[in-house]
Amino acid sequence: MSDLIPAPRPRTQAVPDAARMLETLATLIIVVLVVGILFVAREILVPIAIAILLSFVLSPLVKLLRNIGIAKTLSVGIVVLAAFLISVGIGIVLAKQISDLAADAPKYQATVSDKVSGARTFLANNALLKKATEAMTDVSKMSPSAQADKPQPQRPNPLARTSDPAGLHSVPGGPVSVLVVEPAPGILDILQRVAGIAASPLATAAFVAIFIVFMLMQREDLRNRFIRLVGSGDLQRTTLAMNDAARRLSRYFLAQMLVNTAFGIVVAIALSIIGVPSAILWGSFAILMRFIPYIGALGAAFFPVLLAAAASPGWDMAIETALLFVVIEALVGQVVEPLVYGHNTGISPIAVVVSATFWTWLWGPVGLVLATPLTVCLVVIGRHVERLAFLDIILGDAPALTPVESFYQRVLAGDASEIADHADRYLKDHTLTEYCDNVALQALLLAQNDVRRGRLEDDRLIVIKETVDELMEDLFDREADKPESGFITVPKDDDEPIAALEKTPTGSERIRAEAPSAPIVDPAWRESMAVLCIAGRTPLDEAAAQLLADLLGKHGIGAHVEPSTSLSNNNLAHLAESHARLIVLSFLDADLSIAQARFSVRRLRRRIPNVPVVAAFWTEQDAGNRTVSLCSDVKSDLCVSTLGEAVALCLERATAPDVELAA
Repeated sequence: MSDLIPAPRPRTQAVPDAARMLETLATLIIVVLVVGILFVAREILVPIAIAILLSFVLSPLVKLLRNIGIAKTLSVGIVVLAAFLISVGIGIVLAKQISDLAADAPKYQATVSDKVSGARTFLANNALLKKATEAMTDVSKMSPSAQADKPQPQRPNPLARTSDPAGLHSVPGGPVSVLVVEPAPGILDILQRVAGIAASPLATAAFVAIFIVFMLMQREDLRNRFIRLVGSGDLQRTTLAMNDAARRLSRYFLAQMLVNTAFGIVVAIALSIIGVPSAILWGSFAILMRFIPYIGALGAAFFPVLLAAAASPGWDMAIETALLFVVIEALVGQVVEPLVYGHNTGISPIAVVVSATFWTWLWGPVGLVLATPLTVCLVVIGRHVERLAFLDIILGDAPALTPVESFYQRVLAGDASEIADHADRYLKDHTLTEYCDNVALQALLLAQNDVRRGRLEDDRLIVIKETVDELMEDLFDREADKPESGFITVPKDDDEPIAALEKTPTGSERIRAEAPSAPIVDPAWRESMAVLCIAGRTPLDEAAAQLLADLLGKHGIGAHVEPSTSLSNNNLAHLAESHARLIVLSFLDADLSIAQARFSVRRLRRRIPNVPVVAAFWTEQDAGNRTVSLCSDVKSDLCVSTLGEAVALCLERATAPDVELAA
């Protein structure tokens, strides 16, 4: 028995990686410095950020003009000038709308006062609210704090002097009221105030225009410099990645701008039909607010609904306005946007909320509008630049863990419910055999790698094995009535080969994963111990053997799992009486001892001579050469490396009992 079970390996202690710690510390320092620079230099960086995003929107138009033969400088000038004139025109119209709205404000104030009075009257005459108010008043009177806060009557002080009620001239030389009257502001004062208010937006607009011109003119040069900065070691790969990222961002931002603009135009037209004042103003406001995730449409509807309630004596206009935003936002969000640029932006929902909070804290309302576009830029850069891959991991919507890693992590945590949810999603497009091969078996290989590195104790292996068995038992019960379609093909003619066999270098045969999906199994193979699945070493090998046994049971073949202790002399004598048709020796190929596997095969042949022995080396999916080498060294009758191959082999033998194994 001692020659079958390897001596326990010493548990290695994880040594802290000083270089990794320094790298992590340096990254944190850099992040803090970058955030500090973004906050301190926001007056300069905000125009640059706006210019970058607008350059992504305008660059397809510049490229379109260049494709029809217009020079680069002229193309940039035409596009920028057109964008500037459109912006100025919109600004003039919005200014007129705001002026008209301010002029009509007193008229709306009277309507609001009437509605407030009506609401007060309704609340005062409501019996239920009246009783609730009286009850709350009685409770407040009974509370000790109310008694303590009750003002106590003050006794008059006979020594106190009475003064003049007006408080003036009661004492000779007392204070004298002074009224300061400012002169009416002149034309220069008005111009100075207006210039002070408009100076900051105009300066920002000027900076944005200048940056846009230079970015469009020097687009290729800026791209090349960025490539040299982040990926000079692989120019070909980095160039393709940057071109792809720039193209995707341009298309996305242009599509988003067009969708939001169309949304605003429809809102403005509908509001004018309903009768809401300053419809163009609220349509333009809706365009900007739709850049804000989740709450943008709600914020765009707030002021128009409020104004509709103030402009109309009744509530019909306010209700119609609210329904308008609900219907249009639902159509745009659920129908138009998925057709134009996909169902999502490529960033996770929590990242959207966090980024909106972060950029608003840094740059105020402008940061709130720019939060989603800036975060999309960061995610795209993180997906194409290896050094910035952490941005994609933190902000992207792609799963942080692969299905295999998620399976193993949840097994370690003992959370079988989440694994079951992942399995249900995976099985919508794959068979149960594919799930066992591509997910469950690969997760067991990860566990075996941790065993090799001394990261898992023996008791943890037993827990992992039991968790996997319990999970897969539940999964097999739910999938019991579903056929394994698409995995195996039933031969219709007797002359057609049932399965293809490949010769290994030693003459042993290795089965390919091609076998029938609905085979007619020989009754002898339906017995409970027709196939013995024996673990080679550890409980993890036993868990893999259990996966195979469950799959065989799903195909109508009787299978029984034995632990590695069954390879002892006493237990082998018992197995020899089981009338098994096939023995599958299970090994997770992470730190496999060839001598141990060869010895196990020889012992099985000696004690159970008439039963073929199949060496199952469960390897990683791209370890084909490794499997061939193991088959050559172990010299088993047959060799498989996946559960699909093992099932195909057993089905071949169970449906064609006359086929003899090659020596």
